[in-house]
Amino acid sequence: MAYHEFASIYDQLMDHAPYDDWVQFTKDIIAQKAKAVSTIVDLGCGTGEVAIPLAKQGYDMIGVDISTHMLACASNKALHENIQVQWIEQDMRQLTGLQDVDMVISYCDSINYITNEADLAAVFARVYDSLADDGLFVFDFHAITYASTDLMDQTFTYVSDELTYIWDCERGALPGEMTHYLTFFQQEGDMYRRFDEVHAQRTFSLDVYDTLLKNTQFSKITFYADFSIENSITENKGERIFAIAEK
Repeated sequence: MAYHEFASIYDQLMDHAPYDDWVQFTKDIIAQKAKAVSTIVDLGCGTGEVAIPLAKQGYDMIGVDISTHMLACASNKALHENIQVQWIEQDMRQLTGLQDVDMVISYCDSINYITNEADLAAVFARVYDSLADDGLFVFDFHAITYASTDLMDQTFTYVSDELTYIWDCERGALPGEMTHYLTFFQQEGDMYRRFDEVHAQRTFSLDVYDTLLKNTQFSKITFYADFSIENSITENKGERIFAIAEK
């Protein structure tokens, strides 16, 4: 999904998103692992709401996204705040050109846009090849129970004077598979312009993520729920699961 017209209103719709929690979680993992982290790659960086704050805190940030439009928004923000971030337009399945980075992160369920195991394995392999020895890989994904009970077969709406959307989340044929159909009405002068987006996602069980990470030779793999660093979780606990792995 390239987020064409959606990019211009993305931040307005995501103003409730826990970006500060993602930033803090990143720092907590670095501290927990006692790693010397300088360079961080943010996969699926969107409009830069995690990459820019981390850059402000002294990390050398590289933001990677498939969407030119999202990267344009991110670049404009960074320029406005006089923050240096390297922005790269790439599909994470074909990530290339990065070597010996200390950490790769991917948040806001960006990994759920990888909808089959072969492509997921390709992403993990690309990340592995990009990391320095002992480098960290941290990503989140929808808990499959949460997705099945709280997202699939549900309709969500948002209404303001300037923008309205209707979001239908349809269950797919495969476990964890879902398609989001979004219809937007954006005010332009005295009229409202309609545009539509379709987003395909899939989430997998912890066992699938664990197996694919191990097959890629990642080690010290742990899973946490909802930004809380704990030693054990179950798939029925939490909305968002975090995977942490080391090269």
